[in-house]
Amino acid sequence: MFPERFSNLPAYAFPRLRALLDVHEAGGPVRHMSIGEPKHPFPAWISDIIAEHAADFGRYPPNEGTPELRGAIAGWVSRRFGVDLAPDTQIMSVNGTREALYNAGMALCPETKGGARPAVLMPNPFYQVYMISAISVGAEPVFVPATAESGHLPDFGAVAEDVLARTVLVYICSPANPQGVVADEAYWEALIALAERHDFQIMADECYSEIYRDTPPPGILSVAQRVGAHPERVVTFHSLSKRSSLPGLRSGFVAGGPESIKRMKQLRAYSGAPIPLPLQAASAALWDDEAHVAQNRALYQAKYDLADRIFGTVPGYMPPQAGMFLWLPVEDGEAATLRLWKETGVRVLPGEYLSKDTASGNPGTGYIRVAIVAPHDETEAGLTLIRDCLYGASG
Repeated sequence: MFPERFSNLPAYAFPRLRALLDVHEAGGPVRHMSIGEPKHPFPAWISDIIAEHAADFGRYPPNEGTPELRGAIAGWVSRRFGVDLAPDTQIMSVNGTREALYNAGMALCPETKGGARPAVLMPNPFYQVYMISAISVGAEPVFVPATAESGHLPDFGAVAEDVLARTVLVYICSPANPQGVVADEAYWEALIALAERHDFQIMADECYSEIYRDTPPPGILSVAQRVGAHPERVVTFHSLSKRSSLPGLRSGFVAGGPESIKRMKQLRAYSGAPIPLPLQAASAALWDDEAHVAQNRALYQAKYDLADRIFGTVPGYMPPQAGMFLWLPVEDGEAATLRLWKETGVRVLPGEYLSKDTASGNPGTGYIRVAIVAPHDETEAGLTLIRDCLYGASG
């Protein structure tokens, strides 16, 4: 009755976490550090813009985004990455990046490649939507290790030639969730060259690009432009959830070549839910403003320094380059998560819940992911409890 391809899916990370922890009492006041839900204040003027446009809740919004919103996005991409996109043909607004990352597979994955089942490559650990997008279209999800040995980024060039020959899409997140590492220009160049050689598209999840320690992460669009890549080679995804601390706004965009965006627009016309017009007006104002982004980033930079101070002497601690997570080494992520909960009330996520079991093991087993999204004092208290519980008070 139900599609067989969905029958053996692992439980999603957060229901799995609830099943692990919620049968036990918390060992202290509950501190939520498991989910990347930004807690910093968003600009107060957003509420005024939504109120000013409230009458537009009575109108159907355009699926692809208003001209004003797409123009604001194009302006931001030009300022941030030095790439000029055509707002009408290369940009589409979406309800956050998860929707677009899923629908990219639906719109862009062919049924076969060279007469064989198509392959979709993704890092391991990975954002779970990459896998379900591949499975939904009958492609084979191929999990490429993103471990300490590979610099916590997947080495797609090490994938077997016969798999690369049938690869159609590659999902990659930079800055990476959960490890907080950044793909530099050399990494992007190598991946683009591999894609040109094997004729696949790169799905670049760059939703954390505006939260970084020192240097702005390079964008794949700018590298693709510089090396003269095929105009359809790269599709990129961005969101206001992290950049502007507005996860509930559900507003982001996808950008790429005209044919890719045309196909995604066509699918969205049938199945997508457009962003309400008042929220589109607010989104346009957010993409036009950088002051609140700089303020938000400074809050994270202070917490990077805090994490370095608290965990700096912990063997294997990796200072995050960007993003909003710590990827902390432990002997067993699930056991450490349960111990933290029972002894301190701190709630984190086992690394294995973000990873796929493979023949060589689960690359997330020896880690926990810790979200540093709460205000500074709350984050300091939670990180101190984690250190004292798992590593000893001295770190």
